[in-house]
Amino acid sequence: MRFCTPVDIAPSAFEIKHSNHILVMGSCFSEHIGKRLVDAYFPCLVNPYGILFNPASIAQSLQEIIQKKEYCTSDLVLYNGLYHSMNHHGCFSCSHEEETLCQINESILQAHEHLLKTDYLFITFGTAWIYEMDGKVVANCHKMPAQRFDRRRMEVDEICEIYTSLIAQLRQIRPEIQIVFTVSPVRHTKDGLHENQLSKSTLLLAVDKICRQTNGCYYFPAYEIVLDELRDYRFFADDMAHPSELTVAYVWERFLDTYCSAPTRQLIDEAFRLQQRLEHRMLHPDSDEAKRFTQETQNKLADFLVKIGRTK
Repeated sequence: MRFCTPVDIAPSAFEIKHSNHILVMGSCFSEHIGKRLVDAYFPCLVNPYGILFNPASIAQSLQEIIQKKEYCTSDLVLYNGLYHSMNHHGCFSCSHEEETLCQINESILQAHEHLLKTDYLFITFGTAWIYEMDGKVVANCHKMPAQRFDRRRMEVDEICEIYTSLIAQLRQIRPEIQIVFTVSPVRHTKDGLHENQLSKSTLLLAVDKICRQTNGCYYFPAYEIVLDELRDYRFFADDMAHPSELTVAYVWERFLDTYCSAPTRQLIDEAFRLQQRLEHRMLHPDSDEAKRFTQETQNKLADFLVKIGRTK
């Protein structure tokens, strides 16, 4: 007997290796997968604008990365003693204008250089609901009063039009780039449950249309794995909206099954064991045993980096 409905995932058209550069953009769910890729020592850059939720803001951030946009004073808003970019997550906000601009511009420059080498771009849409200020879509409201924004839901064709243009721009600077879309299983309950369903449906339809119309674009069913295959509140965190750590680990396993070969998975397992050693805190760090452990760990790390063709 079966007690779940497994999601069938078609074999991937490509295989991810440690020699590939990866860029991960989008919602907080993408952060979970991106962090695991980084911990596994893939050349992976995760959310250079911070966590972004809607397709329009993700597309705008990628366009600015392509163009190497340089932010200036007029691009910031001062609110509650902090300088904010309406296009960035709050992790970039600082009490000093120069510090905010420095962080933003350094991140964009780093992302541009990474994008020029990126083989695989993973984009996770979180919601089709967008907020606009003065006619412009914002990525983050930074807890400003709601009356300063207009809220609406994007349309399927609107999303497709934006990404048709974006993908063409991406392929001008990186013709071989492959793009994988996912829809976040995180439920945006503050929008209302029905509104959340409408939002996710819009995203799913838009991604399907983009992938059907554009070569080199694919869909990974993280949304279906969590909502259909697992389908139980025990797989969610205490807020009943975000997936639990166990759920993220399961989706990660399905991700590896789809995109990584057995030899690459062995390297990933080795990387995680190394990461555990690096994060281990010795009770007596000045002891001979601790020093020996540290040296052995550094030797193992050096050997592993050589094995995957990387240096520190």
